[in-house]
Amino acid sequence: MQHVTRELDITSDICPMTFVRTRLALDRLNPGETLLVSLRGEEPLRNVPRSLAEQGHEVLSLETDPAGISRLLIRRGAAG
Repeated sequence: MQHVTRELDITSDICPMTFVRTRLALDRLNPGETLLVSLRGEEPLRNVPRSLAEQGHEVLSLETDPAGISRLLIRRGAAG
């Protein structure tokens, strides 16, 4: 299991705030550090990983539990 630098729960947020809050949390990390994001819903699950990858961050894992909560582990890229 990858070391988690910080965790963020956005299960009660809706798009586009899911991405905004995730991006702000990543901006506070150093390149190479990791963020574990808990999210819920089809739209955030589709949009957040894609948008972060487009910005140069690495999606390390994505798992969804039976309750429908997904956990997305992201490594901050070199660029902000």
